[in-house]
Amino acid sequence: MTARRSLLFAPASRAELLEKAARAGADIVCTDLEDAVGPADKDAARETGVAFMCTPPSAGERALRINSLRTGTGLKDMLALQAASAPAGIICLPKVESADEVRWADELLGAQRGLSLCAFIETPRGLEVAAEIAAASPRLAFLVFGAVDFCAELGVPLSDEALGWARGRLASAAHRAGVGLLDAPCVEFRDLAEVARQSRVARALGFTGKTAIHPSNIAVVHEAFAPSAAEIEQARGIIAAFEASGGAVATWQGKLVELPVVKRMQRILALVDSTGAAR
Repeated sequence: MTARRSLLFAPASRAELLEKAARAGADIVCTDLEDAVGPADKDAARETGVAFMCTPPSAGERALRINSLRTGTGLKDMLALQAASAPAGIICLPKVESADEVRWADELLGAQRGLSLCAFIETPRGLEVAAEIAAASPRLAFLVFGAVDFCAELGVPLSDEALGWARGRLASAAHRAGVGLLDAPCVEFRDLAEVARQSRVARALGFTGKTAIHPSNIAVVHEAFAPSAAEIEQARGIIAAFEASGGAVATWQGKLVELPVVKRMQRILALVDSTGAAR
């Protein structure tokens, strides 16, 4: 189980920010060819981004967010990856609105077996078919919720109330497909208390991590997505009680323990094993 609690963006057009991001301790560092790069800088940024994917990371994973495959620029990005020498990491597909886009990306990558995929769900159309997108390819490792674009298209404020139903639907789609799910970055990135609050909300809804746009957010995100000492103690106690019952219904501290509860506790301990982290 690969720990993917955090994904930190850095524009491919800004080498100094990319170097800073690589030292931030994020589980994934994602260099961006899409929103963070202006039209005049796309070609130069593409060279930087592809080279980034061909350089082994000192820690964590590397990712590259290309432009939409529905654009000529995105196709150029993918062709550059096809021609690259042994790239490795995750290719992030923005604004995915059909499972065919994921399948097409898989086919275009062809023999580049060191590359996996993630799909950004950023529009109502994408949300409507999120379950199909999540299950479209064995290469797909996780989904990312693009909440800012999503709210802009709907014409609603960026708030928990506006996004709760969409987040719940994405969590169901990701879980059903057995892939991860990362939340949108906190746009108030200097307010670390708000970063922590949003991270806790996302985790409670079934998200497995959160994206970020500033290195200072990474430690906060990791703490929020790490089980607390109390959660770990509870998980171990519940699993022990269930095993002692021989796999039948058990009780722990006056609470009924059945198999669905045990499975949730096992996921908590698996998270500790994969990250080595606890709060």
